[in-house]
This record gives sequence, structure tokens and C-alpha cells, in this order.
Amino acid sequence: MKFYVGVTDNNWYHYLASLRPEEVNFWRPSANSPLASLQAGEPFLFKLHSPDNFIAGGGFFVEYTALPLSMAWEVFREENGAPDFSTFAARIGKYQGRTGPDPQIGCIVLNEPFFFDRQDWIPFTMPAGVQQGKYFDTSETAGAQVWARVEALVAEGMGHRGQSKQKKVAEIPEGYGTPYLTSGRLGQKAFSALLLDLYHRRCAITGEKTMPVLQAAHIRPFSEEGPNKPQNGLLLRADVHILFDKGYVTVTPELHVEVSKKIKEEFENGKDYNKYHGERLISFPGSELVRPSKEFLEWHNTQRYNG
Repeated sequence: MKFYVGVTDNNWYHYLASLRPEEVNFWRPSANSPLASLQAGEPFLFKLHSPDNFIAGGGFFVEYTALPLSMAWEVFREENGAPDFSTFAARIGKYQGRTGPDPQIGCIVLNEPFFFDRQDWIPFTMPAGVQQGKYFDTSETAGAQVWARVEALVAEGMGHRGQSKQKKVAEIPEGYGTPYLTSGRLGQKAFSALLLDLYHRRCAITGEKTMPVLQAAHIRPFSEEGPNKPQNGLLLRADVHILFDKGYVTVTPELHVEVSKKIKEEFENGKDYNKYHGERLISFPGSELVRPSKEFLEWHNTQRYNG
């Protein structure tokens, strides 16, 4: 089994270790991804910056995306490893040497993070010349030794979030790539970042590309047993998201838009929305495995839509 060890900003680590979130953004100051081969569900371990040559925790890879600094803050907030935007921007600027008005950064989305107590940190030194991170394999001695120690610590409940014990590490990944995204456990932030990529940063209904107004919408609300999975999501412009949640707009299982007559009846307007009635979604995931599911769309059609 392969796993990745990433060189980790110490301030990022210590802040999140105190916060114990369910997901994190392991950001890179550059938007160029060094992780093209990393697969969803693979373990990603945190190796602190020298002189702290230790592995101090880890998580599981969900998605890589590049976002403007401001959008990364809007999506992940404190899960960026900083208490506020100014601190976050200053840390990015320290590594970039400049920030510019709103620079693009790399966002490595991880879920189920675990953080070891200081006495459990695993001594580890990166091979010479490695600056950002490196793959290791449990079929090789170095990888096997590290992974055995990580697995033992997590199996003992070390590194748990809050009061809940972490699952045994070896049991969490359910397969790599798309199968993991469809079956693995995603948090709200990972859900939002994933939909931005799957929908090519365009509103599914209007085609809007302005990222600050794009929102990840649940088809069946999270508060009503709707999961954080791409099959239960649509990327929508903010106003369309509101109408969708309130039942004035829906999407059929065939991915066609329906706009309720009640918009005109109740508000004496709506022509800007009526033009989408009967149209097929403009943007949706290429893989059928992560497209909106018929089950959730039928739920919205029958339980939420006010046609």
C-alpha cells in the first residue's frame, strides 16, 4: 500500500491539533499541484518542518484544487490552519514571497485527520533533497516501519478527534479514486471543494462562472439525512441555490430544469429564471458515478418542489 508524507507547516499543524476538525485544507503556496498521482482515499501523513523531524499525524486525500486565496478562506475557514484570514494570508505570503491581490494557491483536501500527542510523534527524516513530500510503500522497509507505527497508534485511539476514537487506519480507505469519493465519508468543506471541480466551476443551471457566487447545494438537505456526497449535490449560483432550497426550482432525474409557476404568481416576476425551464443542465460531472442521483432528485421533485 502506498501513502504520502507531506512536509507540514508547524503553525498549521499546532493550530489544527488544538481544533481537531473533521477535515482540513493542506494548502500549498503555489497553485501547481505536485500531487498528480495521489488518489482519493490514500493516506497522507504530516511530517513537521525541521528541526522537528517527526510524523505527527495525518489524514486521507479527497481532492486537489486550485483556488484564489480569498475563496480558499471562504470554503475552509479555520480548517486552513489559521484563526483568521489575515493570519492565513500572511502565512501564504511568507512562502510565496509576495501575495498579490488574490493569488491562486493549491488546496489539498483531507478528511478524517488525526493528530498525535507530542509523546507519540514518530521520528522521521525526509530523504535528502525532498522539500515538499514523498510517496512511500509498505512493501519497502522504510514505508512498512512507518506505517506499522501509525496504524498501531491510531488503533489504540491515539490521535482521536475530541471524544470520539478514530477508526483503525487500515480499515478506512474503501478503494482509491472515484469509488472512494462515492462511498467515503466527506465533510461539508470537502463536499464544497469537490463540487467546484466536478462542475468545472460553473453553475449547473445558469453556467455562471463567477466563483464568489457559486455554492455547493445539497439536493436532499443535510439536516434531512442528505449525505455530503457528490451524488447529492449541485453547484449553483447563490440566488438559484435559494430558489432550489425553497422549492421554486428543481432538476428532474433526466437532468432537466423545472421552474415553478409560483415564482410569477407570488412575486409577479421570474422571467430571468423561467428561461431555464425545460433546459438540460449546462454543467455536470463527466462520470455518471458522481452525477446527481435519481434517488435524491426524485426526493427533491416530490418532497420539496412546489410545481
